[in-house]
Amino acid sequence: MTNLSPTAIGAWGGGRFMRFGAAISEERFEAMLRPDGLIPTVITADVYGQGDADLAVGRALTGLDRYSYNLVGAVGHDFEKGERQGAKGFPRFTNPALRGPDEYADYLRGATEASLARCGVDHFDLLLLHNPDRIGYSSPVVWEAMADLKAQGLADSIGIAPGPANGFTLDIINCVESFGNVIDWAMLILNPLEPWPSGLALPACQANGVKVIARVADYGGLFHGDIKPGHPFLEHDHRNFRPAGWVEAGVEKINQMRPIAERTGLTTLQLACAWGLAHAAVECVVPTLIEEEVEGCKSLEEQRDDMALLPTDAVERLTTDDLIEMSRIGDNTGCMKLKGASPAHEGDEVADAWGVTDELETAAGRWGVSPQDLILR
Repeated sequence: MTNLSPTAIGAWGGGRFMRFGAAISEERFEAMLRPDGLIPTVITADVYGQGDADLAVGRALTGLDRYSYNLVGAVGHDFEKGERQGAKGFPRFTNPALRGPDEYADYLRGATEASLARCGVDHFDLLLLHNPDRIGYSSPVVWEAMADLKAQGLADSIGIAPGPANGFTLDIINCVESFGNVIDWAMLILNPLEPWPSGLALPACQANGVKVIARVADYGGLFHGDIKPGHPFLEHDHRNFRPAGWVEAGVEKINQMRPIAERTGLTTLQLACAWGLAHAAVECVVPTLIEEEVEGCKSLEEQRDDMALLPTDAVERLTTDDLIEMSRIGDNTGCMKLKGASPAHEGDEVADAWGVTDELETAAGRWGVSPQDLILR
């Protein structure tokens, strides 16, 4: 199984594709993506810019020894045959309107080969199934096809990447129980201000040998330390979809955690990374690098350096009491309506939301998780 570095760079950063903060120049974007000895892991997805992020990653990798870095790819949104559905993005390749199960393998192979070609390499160290629908979580045909990509040498490891919204907890638990024999990694939203709901899935991941990448380690940029109450987010910034008051509440909680950062000699971003890595299942954390375009805020390069300089003993600097206190401060249980399987879901199944089945409830129950644990309070 592929081992990733403790920190990684995601191609969704830099404001070019996911609209977090200001869009940086192509030259700076590629410099951000270029792996090095301190951050040798880069993560891309074929749907970002409909292949443009892959191309940027390919340029960033030019001239590097293939075995000096880890490349993580993600496929699953059909932007060739499917039509974009506004803010919901492109349909999943498993959409019955696009194809049936007998075509899943061909799609996944074709999408993977195309992504690899854009990146200029012959294999991914890790290939993720990106933002699947219910079929993607539960279909043996899908996971047989993903396993075949590994067997064919197109990926050294395979995994799953829920999202981009938070949730999918019951689905992840059932998925790793059902297909943990082939799934190597899962990428979940997890940080000190969002321990819920992904924290509920960590025991099942660990027990089934599934390693976890914790993304959004920066909590929408707040752990970079630059966002203050009243922050002027750009018009199309994705963070505008967060509930009112999230900045004020988050800043207050980080201020409560700040004494731990000061005592341990960590920046607030490094503290968030160390908290994530302290979880047994988590082996890699990925903050989003966001240039706020506000006077006095850190540049993207300064944020990258902050992450790159995470001390190798950062986790050991945190005591058990520190971790418990941070989880207490950051407890966000029931703070939002979740995606994926939920007892609160009403109406027909859609691409990112559906009802709870007996199978999901039974699987979750084996880990002490109830569907009622996932309801907005």
